[in-house]
Amino acid sequence: MRIQLLSDLHLETEVYEPEPAPGAELLVLAGDLDASWSSFDRFAGWPVPILFVAGNHEFDDREWNDAWPALREHCARRSITLLERESLVLADRDGLRVRFVGTARWSDFDLFGEARRERCMRAAGYFMTLMNATRGGAPFDAAAVRDEALACRAWLETELAVPRGEWDRTVVVTHFAPSFRSADPRYGGQPGTASFCNADDDLLPKADLWLHGHLHCQHDYRVEHGGGGSTRVVCNSRGHSKRGEPAGHDPRLVIEVV
Repeated sequence: MRIQLLSDLHLETEVYEPEPAPGAELLVLAGDLDASWSSFDRFAGWPVPILFVAGNHEFDDREWNDAWPALREHCARRSITLLERESLVLADRDGLRVRFVGTARWSDFDLFGEARRERCMRAAGYFMTLMNATRGGAPFDAAAVRDEALACRAWLETELAVPRGEWDRTVVVTHFAPSFRSADPRYGGQPGTASFCNADDDLLPKADLWLHGHLHCQHDYRVEHGGGGSTRVVCNSRGHSKRGEPAGHDPRLVIEVV
């Protein structure tokens, strides 16, 4: 299966026109498409199916409990399939069956271990202020993010432990990164990096391919597993032009699952 991957387009402020990649059979949008949601219309009538995993900025200035059903309906009206703690099996033109496992994942702030969790959560306060979301009327703060992250992690762990069924390959799609290996080299091991990456390295062997966004940089690396096999991890974020972040972005990147 040939997958076009886009994320972190930030069309609420960026001047950018997404284009279908030649030969792609599926478009995966790995979050932070548009905080205003208005640019979702650009994907109506896209020539191939679209899978979407929400990013944190899809909830900017919104009430969490209202935003999820509204976002799902908003996507459905444009024939975009939203995955949140859900799996979907699709077959490519050659009959290969690919299971897509999707969730935003969020940050549990355990990237550097429990001892540094509190410091990482304090650093997240800046990002939560920018997001300005609520959950049940209360601020959607770092503690609330961790609650959601742990629920996402538990679901992922359970879903990825299911023995292979009616599928040949597994592709995980998250907004937040699964490993410190995806950290933005501009910031490295700072506490704030735990707001972007999780320590899901133990789950990587359960996937053939892991697609993510959130980091405004690009990654394509393989993680080798003991006993054989490997997982490819890809991030094709675009980011903000004013910071020069789109320099390495490939608007027509296609990843092949074989």
